[in-house]
Amino acid sequence: MGFQSKVQVIERANKTRQFYFICPAPLAEAMEFKKGETIEWVVVDKHHLTIKREHLSRKSAQAAAK
Repeated sequence: MGFQSKVQVIERANKTRQFYFICPAPLAEAMEFKKGETIEWVVVDKHHLTIKREHLSRKSAQAAAK
C-alpha cells in the first residue's frame, strides 16, 4: 500500500527556499520512526528517493529480521 503526500515549499524573504515532505502517521508508525531520529535521503534517480536510517533500534532490527 502506498501513501501520498504533497511537497510543501516555504519561500523566505532572502530568496531561499525550504522543501518539506510530510510522512503520513501510518507510514511513520510502520517504520517505527521516533521524534528526533536522523534519516538520510538518497537520490536513486529523478523518480526515486530512498530513506536510509542512521541507526536502527534493536527492537526494529529484530522485527525486520522476521
